[in-house]
Amino acid sequence: MRSNYCGELNESFVDQEVQLCGWVHRRRDHGGVIFLDVRDREGIAQVVYDPDTVESFAIAEGVRNEFVVRVTGIVRLRPEGTVNNDMGTGKIEVLGTQLEILNAAETPPIHLDDHSEVGEDIRLRYRYIDLRRPEMTERLRFRSKVTNTVRNFLDGNGFIDVETPLLTKATPEGARDYLVPSRTHPNKFFALPQSPQLFKQILMAAGMDRYYQIAKCFRDEDLRADRQPEFTQIDVETSFMDEEQIMSVMEKLISDVFKKHLDVELGVFPRMPHAEAMHRFGSDKPDLRIDLELVDIADLMKEVEFKVFSGPANDEQSRVAALRVPCGASISRKVIDEYTKFVGIYGAKGLAWVKVNDIDAGLEGLQSPILKFMPDEVVHALMKKLEAQTGDIIFFGADKTKVVNEALGALRIKVAQDLGQIKEGWAPLWVVDFPMFETASDGSLTSLHHPFTAPSCDAKQLKTDPLGALSRAYDMVLNGTELGGGSIRINKVEMQQSVFEVLGIGKEEAQEKFGFLLEALSYGCPPHGGIAFGLDRLIMLMTGATSIRDVIAFPKTQSAACPLTQAPGNVSAKQLKELNIRLREQAAPKQS
Repeated sequence: MRSNYCGELNESFVDQEVQLCGWVHRRRDHGGVIFLDVRDREGIAQVVYDPDTVESFAIAEGVRNEFVVRVTGIVRLRPEGTVNNDMGTGKIEVLGTQLEILNAAETPPIHLDDHSEVGEDIRLRYRYIDLRRPEMTERLRFRSKVTNTVRNFLDGNGFIDVETPLLTKATPEGARDYLVPSRTHPNKFFALPQSPQLFKQILMAAGMDRYYQIAKCFRDEDLRADRQPEFTQIDVETSFMDEEQIMSVMEKLISDVFKKHLDVELGVFPRMPHAEAMHRFGSDKPDLRIDLELVDIADLMKEVEFKVFSGPANDEQSRVAALRVPCGASISRKVIDEYTKFVGIYGAKGLAWVKVNDIDAGLEGLQSPILKFMPDEVVHALMKKLEAQTGDIIFFGADKTKVVNEALGALRIKVAQDLGQIKEGWAPLWVVDFPMFETASDGSLTSLHHPFTAPSCDAKQLKTDPLGALSRAYDMVLNGTELGGGSIRINKVEMQQSVFEVLGIGKEEAQEKFGFLLEALSYGCPPHGGIAFGLDRLIMLMTGATSIRDVIAFPKTQSAACPLTQAPGNVSAKQLKELNIRLREQAAPKQS
């Protein structure tokens, strides 16, 4: 039906007849001459109809935005003074000789020009129209190109693309599973995979040596801008490599992607231990473009009468830290109050602060409601330790270590954004030496990554001091975003059982849930490790989008619903009966 895409046309096509198919992006009637901007996925071409082509001109008078049309015409240079250098086809136009309406269109609920503001609920409800916007089309094209680069790189490095099942068993990977009832096995359920973790380990036991997959994963969890109930991973596993070798190959992969598609050299990927990242930045995914760092001041606060500081300073499970912000003294009290509410999201009970109006004036040059609670010598020591300068503001956190890290870590990013203190460019790094376990709210131990991660110590040390044990895990971080996480896996039954034991998973439960894995490990499973990158998150970063919903063709909302298809929805009584499922009556709302 067409000879060319609209966006392909340029001066080399002058005097040639072309056939174009696409949507009417805009129609303009200029004193008897009708201009149609016709759009397809490659771009926009301007088509001109004049009254000499009587039949086509009459049709052009009746077309409207988003009509689907087929155009025939002759390419010519635009008249002098009408060239549009902002368009790829801005030096030429098509003199239309024929026009066919392939499908008329209702007035769209979304305007497709770059300047219209449309709510996300409308965009997701009419996603097929939203995706026509050049910005959205280009993001999906960019995603396709990046995925192709990833495949080519991994294929070229000996990795084999293997599909793993979507119907599997529930696994403890930190989030709730999406369950699928089985009709043929009454009262039993499949689970959609949170990741292909166990299957890719079994592929290593099977001798595949190097595996990858662009894998769909599912997690029934609360959503944020960088989370979706179904998402896509670049999933990788390899045998006979240690962590340094795996990280080296993955650095080359991501560097290759950035160089090819953004012409960016990422350079060196420094290694940073998890403990250092938490100590300096309050985060296990620090944004190194921000120079602000947390500084421990518990040593100065142990003897002060100010219990807000001295209490945590004398508690091994707590932390007292300061965040010095250069040029922050201009922050108003109103904004400080907003920051206080902000850190409250992370459990902080308040936000103490000191403004350094004039460092040379000593105590007289400081402004803060907490200074009266601290001896002069402590204040002087504090200013010296923090290397305070005139114009700074200092924020304080004093609470359980987790609360302080999360609150000040998040405040560090927010203040840097507000004050324009985030450097341009890209700052990659590897965070390594993660703890094996962390303590849950009920006091039990949980895996920081997952229970198949190998520890750096032997089984005896693991059981003796589980909270002191480090793992052979590694996360790739870029500009404060975790791009991917991986580890060396456990490849011996005895060690895997030891980890299960520490986690409170008895032999019977382990056999019921993971018997197939333990059996695979017992038949000569090689040393192996891997990593999984969030493809959606990677594309979001590279395109500058603010949400992964803008780089996924058909995403879900914050409540895990699909406005386009109205999913999830009801199913018939017949289907439920076949699955041996009976719905529980919803409780009626209480009368006030």
